[in-house]
Amino acid sequence: MIPEERLEQILQRFQYLEAAMAEGTSGAQIADLAREYSEIKPVAEQISAYRQLMSDLDEAESMLSDPDMKELAEEEIPALKAALPEAEHALQLALLPKDDADTRPAMLEIRPGTGGDEAALFAADLLRMYQRYAEARGWKFEIIEEQASELGGIKEVVAHIKGENVFGRLKYESGVHRVQRVPVTESGGRIHTSAATVAVLPEAQDVDIKIDPGDIRIDTMRASGSGGQHVNTTDSAVRITHLPTGLMVVSAEKSQHRNREIAMQVLRSRLYDLERQRIDGERSADRASQVGSGDRSERIRTYNFPQGRMSDHRINLTLYKLDQIMQGDLDEIIDALAADNQARLLAEMGQ
Repeated sequence: MIPEERLEQILQRFQYLEAAMAEGTSGAQIADLAREYSEIKPVAEQISAYRQLMSDLDEAESMLSDPDMKELAEEEIPALKAALPEAEHALQLALLPKDDADTRPAMLEIRPGTGGDEAALFAADLLRMYQRYAEARGWKFEIIEEQASELGGIKEVVAHIKGENVFGRLKYESGVHRVQRVPVTESGGRIHTSAATVAVLPEAQDVDIKIDPGDIRIDTMRASGSGGQHVNTTDSAVRITHLPTGLMVVSAEKSQHRNREIAMQVLRSRLYDLERQRIDGERSADRASQVGSGDRSERIRTYNFPQGRMSDHRINLTLYKLDQIMQGDLDEIIDALAADNQARLLAEMGQ
């Protein structure tokens, strides 16, 4: 059972927010009130629906003692009782702690792991997969840093993704993605195993991370190119090193000013992600595992091309629709991961 005191506190807060917004206030304060109101409103609605169901059940049971109403009550009570577990579950889901970062844009970073040229080609395949997924959801996908390999693969790519609930959907993608297939460079037809790492970071805002100018070192250098007219002949590339953590970010677009912006944006997101992981680690020290924890070293998924199979190892999910998945059909996987994460949180809430 959900403590009645907790439900009452939420409803009282909701009523206060409604009254405060109706009275009117300054622009900055009304924005904060509106944000909290939009977050708490679905919870308040679930509480009201749950309470109404409980009230209807109590009323129906009280009618059993009335000879004129007993038959009607006996018809209503089974249906009300049958609806109760679903209403309780919906309320429990609404009460789960929300990740404030879920609604934020995300920084997507992909790098090849073991496997040489084949790993770089697989990294490029993953990039296209996420681009198509973003397109299907109506998100804006902008590549802000990309280093290509000679065979058309990717040495490193950083993308900025904006849209509704971007980080909330993509946060489960962080980790090591493994591929099993015959590389285009393999003349003997043998299956190779390669890997690429994916990191999904919530975009940091200035209010989240304050970077002391004295904590960073900015170096400029000549950007590398593919030769000929593509070679950058000016020192436009920017490398920013965060001295306290040793984090290093490089951006090599044509504009040095733009490179500074990109590098600082990526650095803020990485520092914000480090802080989130530290806080989550303290809060979750007793957990054996956690879906979506962002552990970059965890092998999370295998893409087996000869068998057309995708296996997500965190939840033992196997799908034989690899072609569709590589075309960006990721919702079934992400929905399953989100449901598993909800189940874990519900189990913890019940302890």
